[in-house]
Amino acid sequence: MALKAVHVSDIPHLDQVSEKTALSMCSPCFSNCVNEDENEKCGFKFPKFVVMGHRGSGMNMLQSPDGRMKSIKENSIRSFDAAASCHIDFIEFDVQVTKDDCPVIFHDNFILTQTKGAIVEKRVTDITLDEFFSYGPQKETGNVGKPLFRKAKDGRIFEWKVEKDDHLCTLQEAFRKLDQSVGFNIELKFDDLIVYKEVELSHMLKVILRVVFEHAKDRPIIFSSFQPDAALLVRKLQGAYPVFFLTNGGTQIYTDIRRNSLDEAIKLCLAGGLQGIVSEVRAMFRNPGAVPRIKDSKLALITYGQLNNVPEVVYMQHLMGIEGVIVDLVEEITEAVSDITSLTKEGEEEEKGCLLEEKGKAGVRGTLILAETQTGIDSTLIHEHNTVN
Repeated sequence: MALKAVHVSDIPHLDQVSEKTALSMCSPCFSNCVNEDENEKCGFKFPKFVVMGHRGSGMNMLQSPDGRMKSIKENSIRSFDAAASCHIDFIEFDVQVTKDDCPVIFHDNFILTQTKGAIVEKRVTDITLDEFFSYGPQKETGNVGKPLFRKAKDGRIFEWKVEKDDHLCTLQEAFRKLDQSVGFNIELKFDDLIVYKEVELSHMLKVILRVVFEHAKDRPIIFSSFQPDAALLVRKLQGAYPVFFLTNGGTQIYTDIRRNSLDEAIKLCLAGGLQGIVSEVRAMFRNPGAVPRIKDSKLALITYGQLNNVPEVVYMQHLMGIEGVIVDLVEEITEAVSDITSLTKEGEEEEKGCLLEEKGKAGVRGTLILAETQTGIDSTLIHEHNTVN
């Protein structure tokens, strides 16, 4: 059955959702005070160190020599299923809203194809759901979609070829097809180069929330966004699910000062009642003192970035008190985290050291060395990650 686009006219007034109803939507898997009384503010906590699959079982880096980065189509049901099979805690994916008000899962702002030898690109938010589905592999056997291409940040264009391809999908489809135990980290995706009016952000966020409220049931869910105003607004529009602010933590500079440091991220979260921060991992190693400041602010903290595909880097973050990681190499990292967290309290540190040595990995030499990627990871992969992320 074809999925129907959700129109904003069908959305109820979200401010009329009762606190009791909102709380019933929130998964019991979380320890939180999302709807806390102002005088009894407490922090959000994950029940354990969590691993989240980046765009499912990992992002696609089409220019990479590493076949693992071109294995399964990112942000697809096939990729989500592959991540879920590794008993992952959450999958992270990007949501945008099409011209006819349907939340779809796609990372890039523009979708590309080739017509008569020329590359044609369109903004995802400027096309309808039907046109969005016309790209890439088709659901119906025998149908042929438009060839899908991708532009890297350096301007190079690649045909989007992966070992295990899949059709594009909607947010509603992900809710319907993924096991209820798999958590969703829904990144609210917006273009860095566009200055959005509040009415525009509100419209798109309400369309997304409508789908979430209809299909979430007791699935663990968090929202996240690099767009400060979107993060603040989705927190105002609902109180059922935690909202995290995504930040590069100063590893990249933006016009909006709120995006340029971990301290600015803390200020934004506290001012807007957000529950946590998702930081680029390098920022945490360059500024490890931010970890206790974030924890003292009763904010949850997880990280993303290519370095999270190195077990030693994940291990160091576990020791630092960081609560989770978003990763591309899902199977490898979930296995490593399982090994770390399954160790008993008695002699824990000694056993962890032995575990790392047995696996033949480079020793942990401190956060500065880790931040400079001296842990055995191919530095070209980090560069390639930065060209498409």
